[in-house]
Amino acid sequence: MQNNVRPADMKRINIPELAEAFIAEQVKEVREQVGDRKVLLALSGGVDSSVVAALLIKAIGKQLVCVHVNHGLMRKGESEQVIEVFRNQLDANLIYVDATDRFLDLLAGVDEPERKRKIIGGEFIKVFDEEARKLEGIDFLAQGTIYPDILESDGVKAHHNVGGLPEDMQFELVEPVRLLFKDEVRVVGKALGLPVSMVERQPFPGPGLGVRCLGAITRDRLAALRESDAILREEFAKAGLAEQVWQFFTVVPDMRATGVRDGKRAYDWPVIIRAVNTVDAMTATVPEIAWSVLMTITDRILKEVPSVCRVLYDLTPKPVGTIEWE
Repeated sequence: MQNNVRPADMKRINIPELAEAFIAEQVKEVREQVGDRKVLLALSGGVDSSVVAALLIKAIGKQLVCVHVNHGLMRKGESEQVIEVFRNQLDANLIYVDATDRFLDLLAGVDEPERKRKIIGGEFIKVFDEEARKLEGIDFLAQGTIYPDILESDGVKAHHNVGGLPEDMQFELVEPVRLLFKDEVRVVGKALGLPVSMVERQPFPGPGLGVRCLGAITRDRLAALRESDAILREEFAKAGLAEQVWQFFTVVPDMRATGVRDGKRAYDWPVIIRAVNTVDAMTATVPEIAWSVLMTITDRILKEVPSVCRVLYDLTPKPVGTIEWE
C-alpha cells in the first residue's frame, strides 16, 4: 500500500535538478511496481494526467494505455494537442474516443446545472468503462492524484477514480505525483519536456465548457463559446496577462440581446468575460484589465464569432459570485 503522507523533510520540487531526481526515483518505483504488466490511464489533457502520462511513458513505454475521451466540451484545440503531443511526439499507446455526438445528444434540452454535471460525469464513466473492457491484461490504473487531493479526501485512497469506476473493475493504483503540490507537478512536467501551454494549463471544470454554455447546451452556442474563449486566451497571452491572471474564460448565456449588424437589426448572444485572481479559490478578486486589451478582445469576438452582438466583463468578486457561472 502506498504511503500517502508527505515526509516532513521532502524537498520542494521547485527547480529542474530536483525535478530530474524526482523523475528518476518515480521511474524506478513504477518499474518495480508494474513489472511487465499494463497500466490504464484516463488522459484528459489537464496538467496532472498529462504529467503522469509523460512520466509513465518514460518508465514503461507502451505498457501504458492512455484513453482520451473527447466529450465535445473541450476548449479549442485541446484534444488535437493531446493527440499531437502523446501519440505523435511521445509515441504513446493512445486510444482516442470522439464521443461528441453521444454527449451532446444526451444534454439536449437539459438546462439545470447539476443535472448537466451528472450527465457529463456519468456518461464519461460509461465511455471509459466501455473502452477499458475492450482491453486485456490491464492490472493497474494510473491516476493524476496530487497531494491536495489526499488532504481534501480525508484518507480516501481513490480520490480520482475517474469519477467513480464500476466496483467490479479491480485495479491496483499507480499514483506517481500523489505527494506533489500543483506547482511542483508543473515543474516536473516541464522537466519531462511537455509543452508549456499544457503544463501551465488553467484549472478546467470536469464538465468542461458544459458549465460555461449556460442553460441548455446547443451546438451553435457551444461553438461561439469555444471560439470566443480561444480569442480571449490568445489576446491575454499577447498582453502578458496569461501569467498574471489566475483564471480567465468566456461564458455564453442562454439569452439573446438586440444589436445591429450590416445595417440590420440583429438578435444575437452576449459573450461574458470572466477573469479572477485567487490564492485558495475560496475568495477571488477581479483584476483591472487595460481598456485597450478589452477593446481588442471585444472587436475580435464581434468580428470573428458568428451570432454574437455584445461583449461584457464580469466585475463580481467571490463572494458573492462564484468563479464559474454554473
